[in-house]
Amino acid sequence: MDFIKPKKKNAEPVNWKLSEQARAIVKYYAEYTEYTESEVVDTFLKNILKDEHFIEWISNKRNKKRIVKQLDIEDVVKEESIG
Repeated sequence: MDFIKPKKKNAEPVNWKLSEQARAIVKYYAEYTEYTESEVVDTFLKNILKDEHFIEWISNKRNKKRIVKQLDIEDVVKEESIG
């Protein structure tokens, strides 16, 4: 038997302004996937962590420990370059 794992989402409401088109995309994609709109946005935003240039930018920052820990990307950013 597999146990259910917690989602570990410390979700907070945010005050962002999105275009009507972006809201419609999220709405209909959520309907299509049968996920909530929040889950769709959360999943898509996490895909930003696959952007190699973004990860490289973080790796080149002088004080990156907090960023790496917050984004939970220790395995992506080389240990020796964290500092």
